[in-house]
Amino acid sequence: MNRLQERYNEEIRPSLVETFEYASVMEAPKIEKVVVNMGVGDAVNNTKALDDAVEELTQLTGQKPVINRAKKSIASFKLREGMAIGAKVTLRGERMYDFLDKLMNIALPRVRDFQGVSPKAFDGRGNYTLGVKEQLIFPEIDYDQVNRVRGMDIVIVTTAQTDPEAKELLTQFGMPFRKN
Repeated sequence: MNRLQERYNEEIRPSLVETFEYASVMEAPKIEKVVVNMGVGDAVNNTKALDDAVEELTQLTGQKPVINRAKKSIASFKLREGMAIGAKVTLRGERMYDFLDKLMNIALPRVRDFQGVSPKAFDGRGNYTLGVKEQLIFPEIDYDQVNRVRGMDIVIVTTAQTDPEAKELLTQFGMPFRKN
């Protein structure tokens, strides 16, 4: 079992039950999945850019990404319906905890001038979205192999009903929130 998963079962869950006074341990929120999405706008002109993005996402997550396609044509972007424009990975279970551990303890502290992540990026239903400007903060990515710096969106989906519950859950996992 992963280090974060063990910590959740032994420390975080009982603490959440105590803090929010749940009737059952099963009511305590948990992280359901993590979705990592990388938009590759230049894939319209250069199909190799998408291949590079898929390769990088595979290295980061240990799982093969799904390719996102355009839903409709937009002439001003030279975009046709069905063109490949991005890639995404949905992580659950062990891989999810491994990725979160790496994100919170290795990658985020490597961001230049890092003050912490925004505590306001919750969606109202207990899910947290985080944007990363460059994939180079992850240790698996070799700087010399990268031909273009790309950002990505990371969505952490929890079973929490409200934002304060989700924030407490992520704080106890070690998410470095910015002090306002």
